[in-house]
Amino acid sequence: MLAGLARWLRAAGYDTALVPPGASDARVLGLCGEEHRVLVSRDRTLVTHAGREIRTVLLTGDDLTGHARTLAARLGLDWTYAPFTRCMVDNTPLRAAASDELDQIPPRSRALPGPFRTCPACGRVFWPGGHARRMMARLQYWRSLGEPAQPP
Repeated sequence: MLAGLARWLRAAGYDTALVPPGASDARVLGLCGEEHRVLVSRDRTLVTHAGREIRTVLLTGDDLTGHARTLAARLGLDWTYAPFTRCMVDNTPLRAAASDELDQIPPRSRALPGPFRTCPACGRVFWPGGHARRMMARLQYWRSLGEPAQPP
């Protein structure tokens, strides 16, 4: 339900678990309790069943920017916390790419200043191409939404 938002949280550097499709409410709540996670959901019933033991954020609508604003306000989340330090696919912390892993990067992109990172779990290599610049611009925009306005 919120897989896209989970990927953006990972892009910002947050440890973000995504529950497998079809997981029961009991399993979701159990994982949140065991791993001391905040439950972010659009499911009112699930959030209600979480009780007071699990911190929750109920999101409404489908607006990704609205969700980003809500998370920043409710959790004090900084969208530029540690950008591009986690695998957006599997949530594993990234490490510096080894020289032999750089061969997976397109030749034109190898000339970029870096950093070049690798996911030790899935083997994906990440580099700061145009997609990363566009994503960083969005993360910075979302961060600005949560900042108080400066007086003139």
